[in-house]
This record gives sequence, structure tokens and C-alpha cells, in this order.
Amino acid sequence: MTQTFETRIVHSLVKVFPDEELQGAGPAKGSALLNEVFSYQVAYRAQQLTPVVKVKIESELEEWMTVRSIGLVPSELPNHYNHDENVLRTAPGLYPDPLLPLTDDAVRGFPGQWRSLWITVNPQNQVKPGLYPIVVRFETESGEKLAEERYELEIIGAQLPPQQLLHTEWFHTDCIATQYQMEVFSERHWELLEQYIQTAADHGVNMLLTPIFTPPLDTEVGGERPTVQLVDVEVTGQDEYNFGFDRLKRWVDLCHKCGIEYFEFSHLFTQWGAKHAPKIVAKVDGGLQRIFGWETDASGEAYHAFLTQFLPQLVAWIRENGIEDRSYFHISDEPTLEHLESYASAQRMVKDLLAGFPVIDALSDFDFYEKGLVQTPIPANNHIEPFLENGVTPLWTYYCTSQFQKVSNRFFCMPSARNRILGYQLYKYDAAGFLHWGYNFWYTQYSKRVIDPFRVTDAGGAFPSGDPFLVYPGDQGPIESIRMEVLREALQDLRALRLLEEWIGRDAVLAALDDGLDEAITFSSYPKDADWLLSKRDWINGRIKEHVGKSAVSS
Repeated sequence: MTQTFETRIVHSLVKVFPDEELQGAGPAKGSALLNEVFSYQVAYRAQQLTPVVKVKIESELEEWMTVRSIGLVPSELPNHYNHDENVLRTAPGLYPDPLLPLTDDAVRGFPGQWRSLWITVNPQNQVKPGLYPIVVRFETESGEKLAEERYELEIIGAQLPPQQLLHTEWFHTDCIATQYQMEVFSERHWELLEQYIQTAADHGVNMLLTPIFTPPLDTEVGGERPTVQLVDVEVTGQDEYNFGFDRLKRWVDLCHKCGIEYFEFSHLFTQWGAKHAPKIVAKVDGGLQRIFGWETDASGEAYHAFLTQFLPQLVAWIRENGIEDRSYFHISDEPTLEHLESYASAQRMVKDLLAGFPVIDALSDFDFYEKGLVQTPIPANNHIEPFLENGVTPLWTYYCTSQFQKVSNRFFCMPSARNRILGYQLYKYDAAGFLHWGYNFWYTQYSKRVIDPFRVTDAGGAFPSGDPFLVYPGDQGPIESIRMEVLREALQDLRALRLLEEWIGRDAVLAALDDGLDEAITFSSYPKDADWLLSKRDWINGRIKEHVGKSAVSS
């Protein structure tokens, strides 16, 4: 006889699709450190439509738990045509991704469809080490038990060390204003900015794209994005300016409040070539108008005069506010070899003005670094080999829409293990930073129009779903995603490896990562299955627990 309501525990790296049999099951136990966020899933399937299924939790950890329902969103462009085989599916359709708050602690059972709950435990250093049962019970509206699943989570008496990796997911301030239909830098906008910045910080983002001027990113040539300029500019004469930094001060203070430690100031020149100035708005004769933009030759005298006045004052402000050691600059995003000359011209223009500050840019041609044009290149993870071979330090990497063969990424259609392996790779290569362009890009490509991220997940058919954003705009603030939670797990793996290294040494940790593999881990070669990742993390936790025990005995 078919069960009327089925449940099953699955680990966090399974994606539960409604139109297929459940793929894999997880063990009913796991472990986490005192300050680590741990997640697993409870999948459920009803035989017939069940409008109200109550969800109840019984556990000593309930105070530190969150239960969310995994929502489904459409993907018209799951991947590029010439993708590799390390994908779950490539057909357009509904994909599990947003983590939705439960309404009245209940879910709906759809006939014959597997759905899933995302269970998160965040002990926040407030829970004693030990073994904690967690019971998730499903009941009818009248209180009749439909099913229950029991999980055991062991809290290990050690703490993850602070994150060393610099991690930025580009924060699109304008998208929040346009999505919620409000004035830029209104008080409500600042409130939402805080929510989205805090969510980013909670998930391992510790560097934030800071729009001193409206960032010249993914903007149609000749078009413009809404103005989100933190620095006030006033034209006082021919090529003469005054600057105000009050909004920038509020931004930096807010970031500090949320736990953001590092600041990357928005690009000083346009994307894909550094040929023009970003959009800059100034007060002119009492009114606001655009004084620089696509019409501005980046190498012209007017913009040069502007930068020679602005950058020294910005640098002085940075020093006065004590963030000199945590400030980074950009020239232009993703230049290629055909832009070598224009990028070099822009670099020469600001080099002395930014002396002592690191310049970081996403680019994948080694020539830019070899010619001394960029101090800290950020190559894509599928173009990183020349930078590794030449011992470039500090080493950063990124991925975006173009990194869909062999390397790690986080499209909807990819297994979550392909997202989480990044933590092991960043550890092995001792990476200093990781960048991604899409924390909350809720426009179509080139920022031509606003989209509904719950309906359009591919920037209007431009980038595979999962590339443009990690968070969704909920009515009350950010809605997180499976991909965002798994990326946090990757960063926690990285921190756990660094903790283990303190006890057994880096060489021993590296040897353990590659142990039993036919090929050593690289950015393009790595174990593809979730079981390897989870068992390796179990091994790491086991070794950490051993050393905690030895420390307790010796003390």
C-alpha cells in the first residue's frame, strides 16, 4: 500500500526536484563546531493534495534553529549549449533554490511531488558540546501525526577561526532601490541596505563594493543605471570641484556595524576597456546634473583634472577614518588584450594618486600582471593556471557565466557539490580572495530593465540561472538561497582546514585532501560527488575533536 505521506532525511548537497524520484539520502547524523552554521534537509511527499501540513520541532537546539521551505523558481536558461557533464539537468523548468519562511509553521503537500525543508542550526558559541537529537514532526491541521524524522547533531567543542579569505559578492545598491520602488538613500533604503549587508556578512562576505560613484558595471554603452553615488560633488569653477563624504561615512559605519571589514571602491573607469568615465553627478549652479559618463574620454584632460582633485581627498578621508589598511580600488572590470593600451593609460593616470593602495581587477590575461599594470589580478578559475605557474601572490580568483566547463560554479543546474568544493580549492592554493559579480543583480543584461527575480532567474536569457544573484527580494528583506547556504558551507570548510592546520601542519592537511584520489585536487580536477566532500569534512571534524580532547586532558 502506498504511504499517504513520506519523509526522508537528505543532506544539504542534494537538490530536491518535484518531478523526479528523490536522489540520495543522507545519514541521520552530523557534526559542527561551536560557531558553525549547519544545515540538512527533510524531504516530504504527499500522495494527495494536503493544503496544511504543520511542521513542529523538538530539540534542545530549537532556539538556535531555523526551518524554511525550499521554493521552486523557473529557469529558461539553465546552462550554455556546450556545457560539461557535471550537471543535474539542463532542461528548462522549475528548480529548487529560494529558502522561504514558513507561513504559520506549515507547508503544503502536492500530490506525488517531493518537496523539502531546509533545517539550519546556528549555535553561535552558546551551546555546550555534546550530542543533540532533533525531531521534525509533520502533522495534520487537527494534530494527527503524519510522519517524523530524527536527526542527531554533535556539537564539537572547538571554534572555527576567523575567516582570512577576502570575499566579495558584488552588492548592487541600485537594484534594491528599484526592486522596492523607493528613493535611493532614503531612510527606508538605508534600512534595507542594512538587512542585505548583514545577510551577506552572515554568509562570509567581508568586503563590500562601495559605490563612491555609480558603478560602471553591466551597463549598456550609452545607457546608465540609477544613481547611487555616495560622494557629493560640486562644480565650483572650470575643472574645479568640492567633495563631501557624509554618505560615504554612513555607509562605512553601517558596514562596520554589520561585520564588513574591507571596502572595494567602485571602478574608476568603464567596464571592458577603461575607455570612458563612470557616471558622475554633481551640483552645478544649484542643480544636479551628470558631468561625466559615456561621453567622457577616459584619457582626456577633464577627467584627469577631476581625478587629480578627487583621489587625494578620498585617500585623506580613508586615512582619517582608519580604513587605510582595508581599502581596495578598481580600474576597470574584465579588460582583455585588445584593451591593453586603454587600461594602461587609465592605470598610469591613477597610479601615483593611489600609491600604497592595492588595485584589484577581474581579468584573465597574464600580460596585464606581467607588464605591471595590475597589482592584484583576479583571474577566473578556468584561466588561473598561468598565475599559479608564475607564483602570483596574493592569489585571487572568481567565476561567473563563462566558467561552466570543469571548474566550480553555482548555476541552478549544477550539483551543490560543485559549489561547495570551492572551499577545498581555495585552501589548497592558499587563496587570498574570491570575487563574484552577482549578489543581487536584479536587472536584465546591461541593466536595461528591472526583472522579478522569482520569475526571471537568468537576467533576461543572458546568463545561466544562478549566476546573476544569490538572494531574492522578499517583502520584508532578503530571501536566501540554497546556493548561498552551500557557499557558506564551503567557506566554513576552508576555516575548518585552517584550524586543523594549526594542530597538524599544512603539509599533513594537504596530504589528507588528496589521499585516495587518482588525481590531486586542482581548480579543474576534483572529486565530483557529495559523499566525498561530506566524508572529508567528517574526517576533519574527527581530527579536530581528537585535538580538543587532547587539549582538555593536558590542561
